[in-house]
Amino acid sequence: MTSNFDAAILIGRFQAFHNGHAALLRETLARAGRVIIVIGSSFRSRNARNPFTHEERAAMITASLDEADARRVTFVPIRDYYDDQHWAAAVEEGVRTALEKQGAAASRIALAGFHKDASTYYLNLFPHWAFVALERQGEIDATAVRQIYFGISDADAARASLQSLVPPAVARYLDAWTALPAFAAMQEEHRAIEAYKKKWGSGPFVTLDAVVTAAEHVLLVRRKHTPGKGLWAIPGGFLEGRERLLQGAIRELKEETGLDVSDAALVDALRAVAVFDHPDRSQRGRIITHAHCFDLPSGDLPAVQGSDDAAEARWFPIAGLPSMEVDFFEDHFTILDRLGILPPR
Repeated sequence: MTSNFDAAILIGRFQAFHNGHAALLRETLARAGRVIIVIGSSFRSRNARNPFTHEERAAMITASLDEADARRVTFVPIRDYYDDQHWAAAVEEGVRTALEKQGAAASRIALAGFHKDASTYYLNLFPHWAFVALERQGEIDATAVRQIYFGISDADAARASLQSLVPPAVARYLDAWTALPAFAAMQEEHRAIEAYKKKWGSGPFVTLDAVVTAAEHVLLVRRKHTPGKGLWAIPGGFLEGRERLLQGAIRELKEETGLDVSDAALVDALRAVAVFDHPDRSQRGRIITHAHCFDLPSGDLPAVQGSDDAAEARWFPIAGLPSMEVDFFEDHFTILDRLGILPPR
């Protein structure tokens, strides 16, 4: 093997790792002595689009490699920041740290990948790394793998279909994963998302979120229904036809939490409004949300009680939120971070 670079970077979500990914990894391994695999969408709750943790995806990839190649691969998990500059900086820092831990001199670094469509624009965010353009390795993509894995009710038929799409070790891994409780939950969510899109389409839709803080606490609701059943979320929902944005945010807040604060007091407590419009922020489709930040005067926390789409409403100490990252719905943890609600990490 001739190594043209000291290290090569391969970026992806790998949900799940399929034969196309495996071929790209082989090409990348042929071009560098060591490979850093950046695993995106890490440190978050499971959903039908991102069902596997970064540890599970790393295990799939490792299982598909021989022992020699596996020793040359290092994994760097990266969060979704929904902010290109922040995300790119995190990738660069993760790669730098990984190389330093290995004591590796890496003056020649390559970024390997292929431009599939608009979703791979991120490959242009690292101009100081040499870009190695790879060919698309087959027509398969991870979306099709998930459609089969979660969408086909007949387990034997799904297993047979996956055999030609993923490496044998990954097929065995996925087969074993069906016995875990997470599989049934993700299968239910996948079917709910498919039904949702069939009924409502993929948007764009407009939603409102109400970020309410008081006495170093933030108000959250536990989702009652799929998608995200059981996860914690910022109170909110869809804009109605004749509503103003602030009016809709207050309505959804009251419906889901029963917050014992007057509308006038909430208007006085409004501190900021921010728009979150990343195309991938929700698996339900293109959902653009307007987060309204209300900071209530210090004192006793107002009474709340979950209702409507919320199974529960509760005040959480802001200091404890970082430990809850994997329990948040969609990008709601990121929203709190971007709004400066979370303590520094």
